[in-house]
Formats: sequence, structure tokens, C-alpha cells
Amino acid sequence: MSLRRYLPHYLMIAPFIVLFAMFFLYPIISGLYYSFQNWNGVKPPAFVGIANYQKIIASRDFATAMRNLMTYVAITVPLGILVALGLALLVDNFTGRWANIFRNAYFMPVVLPAFLAATIWRWIYAPNFGLLNMILGWFGRPSVNFLNDTSTMLYALVAVDVWVSAGFNMVIILAGLKNIPVELYEAARLDGASKRQQIVHITIPMLGPVLFFVVTYGLISAMQVFDKPWLLTGSSFTSYGGRRNALLFPVMDMMGRAFGSVRFGEAAAYGFILTVAIIALTAAMFMLRRWKWRK
Repeated sequence: MSLRRYLPHYLMIAPFIVLFAMFFLYPIISGLYYSFQNWNGVKPPAFVGIANYQKIIASRDFATAMRNLMTYVAITVPLGILVALGLALLVDNFTGRWANIFRNAYFMPVVLPAFLAATIWRWIYAPNFGLLNMILGWFGRPSVNFLNDTSTMLYALVAVDVWVSAGFNMVIILAGLKNIPVELYEAARLDGASKRQQIVHITIPMLGPVLFFVVTYGLISAMQVFDKPWLLTGSSFTSYGGRRNALLFPVMDMMGRAFGSVRFGEAAAYGFILTVAIIALTAAMFMLRRWKWRK
């Protein structure tokens, strides 16, 4: 009786359930299955147990990719949040047309296609005739091949990532700023608090939930970095990571194993290793926040 009563409701959500199962649950389950198989996409898969996981963890490329990723995350996430916070505080001082102009200008890189953003920065970083090298030339500095010098490649990527992501984070933080009661700032000014003191003791504490979301989202996104280093280095499935693998990251290595070396079992195992790392990092963030709230 109850099934017949709620049947129309079940039918209404059935398309979502079917699509969710087809494009989300099934790829996860099949990926987990193939992660324990030796499969090249042509021959029948052969069960190898945890050999794929052992092979990946023991590989030199995995160690290089994880080292690059940790350095990249440690730099780009805090730097991106600081830039976004600064932009949000700047835009918050404007109203009307000027606020819309600055907000749209800073958000523009977010909506640019990845290949277009990479093309712009490849021109900026180009040796000899690139914009950045032209500026260095004005000050008598030698030309730098930013995308081929192992000492500058990672930092060049960080600059691109901050440029692309700062606008999105700025909009989120700006929304949080609008929800802070004005009375708090008025009371602080009456007590003689400076602008810096207002930011430290009012703005940042009140932005706690927003900053937590931005930091967590930034960490998850940074852990999955792929398109920017891939496009900046002109990578392919058989040649990727740039010079001496200075811009090699886990997702790039996973794609190369799958479509370059046709080792889909290893690629699936690689994906689950990265997934576990992301889940563990996210869980640690939530546990840290809960512990901080209890204090």
C-alpha cells in the first residue's frame, strides 16, 4: 500500500538515480575492480591482487609526482587564499558601478577556458619575446625560460593557478564579508581599533566558516591539478611532466599510464590511491576544525 502511495515520487527521482548509478557508482565500482587486474583494454583482465598498487608506490614517477604535488599544494593554497582575501577586502571598499567592474575583472580568469588561459601564460612566459622577459629586459636582466627551467617551472605554475582561482575564492569571501554586521566595525572604531586590528579581530574570525570552505575546496582542487601543467608544458599521453618531470603530478601520471602505456589496471589503482589521499586530507581538515571548535 505504501509503495503504491509513494510510487509517483519514486518515479520522479528515478531518472536521477539511474544517471547517478550509471555515471558515478558504476565507474567507481568498475575502477575498483580493474585496479586489481592487469588489463590493457584489449585482452581479458587478469587478476594480480595488489601488484598494481605496489608497482605504483614503488615507482620513481610516483615519488616525483607526490613530491611536486606536496610542494605545489603547500604554496598555491595559502597564497591563493591570501590573494583572494586581499582582493575581497579591496572590492568591499567600493560600491555601485566600481564594485561591479572590479568584481567582474577579477572573476574573468575563472570563466576562461583552460586552453586559453594556458595560451595567454605561455606567451607571457615565452623566452626572449614574452611579456615577462620583456619587462626583465628593461631592467637589464637576462631572459628566463620559465617553462623549461626546473628551478622556475613550479613557481610559474603557481602564478597561473593563483591568477585563475583567486577570482572564485574572492567572490565566496566577498559574500562572507557582506554578512558581517556593520555594527561590529562601528563599535571597534569607537574603541580606537585600527583597520588592521579590525581585520584581525573581526573580519577573519567572522569569516571562519567561509575560509574553511575555501581552504578545503582549494586543497581538494589542488590535489587533482592536471589541465594547467599539462597545457603549459605541451604534454601528450606519451610525453608529459615537462623537463625532468618538474611539473609531473599524480593525475598526469595516471592519464599517461592509462592512455600512453595502455596500463588501465595501474591507472585505476593510481586513481584510488589519490582518492584515499584526498579523503584522508579532507577528513583531517574537518577533525581539526571540530577540535578547534571544542577548544
